[in-house]
Amino acid sequence: MEQKAIPDLDLALTASTFAALGSEQRLAVLRALVRAGPEGLSIGELGQRAGVTGSTLSHHMKILARAGLVRQERRGRSIICAAVAYDELRALADFLLRECCADSPHPHPEHGHD
Repeated sequence: MEQKAIPDLDLALTASTFAALGSEQRLAVLRALVRAGPEGLSIGELGQRAGVTGSTLSHHMKILARAGLVRQERRGRSIICAAVAYDELRALADFLLRECCADSPHPHPEHGHD
């Protein structure tokens, strides 16, 4: 398999996105939001589902938002959080399989994405 060079900008962006996911609590937050779908969750519900609350949740949401993975918006008196980067998450998974397994003599099995 011929390996293509990854542009430095793409590699840096990918690394920074993986860095944003480099915490069990942030992964729990993102998982809860992905499972909730595009409608998202109130900040209170997100905290309950992810097991992360208060200033810790705010801190993790800021990191995930800076990475472009989630958004927060005020709706009336509530703050609604939602995952917004489904395509980017798929691209990260594809990156791992494509780039990190590129030299394997056994191609990776399809992982169910079209």
